[in-house]
Amino acid sequence: MRYPFLAGAAVALATAVLAACGSSGGSGDGGTEAAAGSKPSAAASATPSVAGPAAGTTAPKPQRSSDVPKVPAGEITPATGSFTEKQKEYLTDRVPEGMDPAAVLQTGQETCDRLRYLVKADRDIAVGAIVSGEVADAKPAVAHLCPRHQDLVDEAALGYADGTYEGSKVRPGRYRAASPTTACSWQLTGAGGKELDSGSSATGKQVEITVPGSARTFTSTGCYAWLPRGENG
Repeated sequence: MRYPFLAGAAVALATAVLAACGSSGGSGDGGTEAAAGSKPSAAASATPSVAGPAAGTTAPKPQRSSDVPKVPAGEITPATGSFTEKQKEYLTDRVPEGMDPAAVLQTGQETCDRLRYLVKADRDIAVGAIVSGEVADAKPAVAHLCPRHQDLVDEAALGYADGTYEGSKVRPGRYRAASPTTACSWQLTGAGGKELDSGSSATGKQVEITVPGSARTFTSTGCYAWLPRGENG
């Protein structure tokens, strides 16, 4: 039985459970144990205290993560202990200069822990959380730290979060919104903006649609995440 808002609630619950339990350890998947020794939280390491701009001045634009200098792969070492090869692969190009790499690793491990929790509750919820972005950076974390969940990432790559998709991003096939909100609506249009299909659901129950090969635009609002049916490949 599906329930409205179940996906978001499950993600929130998973986060709360992990926080209460202090899930900084491995997820039980091979190669995810943290380096020995204490590990500062990612938030504490990544967010230094910065005073606000003086009156009459313009605050500097925040630096994008991709612009922050990263520690070279050969120099990534924990304060104590050592990293496994898979952990080193995950950390490559992810550790900003001046940050404890163990804190970055902890973020990836927490992603694996969330997926492990969600897939036990409902596999569709776990895939939907990746599609929607509620579980962020799942692809690299799964590839290096918890490969047992690779099937979730592969399926999510074929799904759609709410938004508008055009051209080659619109893939023909059957899709289902496993946990839509009560304000779920969608529209499919073809060449020249001709409407091919549209609909809405206020029940919060699973909805299925077929995206035809002639579709050029797919728009979804309030449906949370559309998951591919098995026959989509």
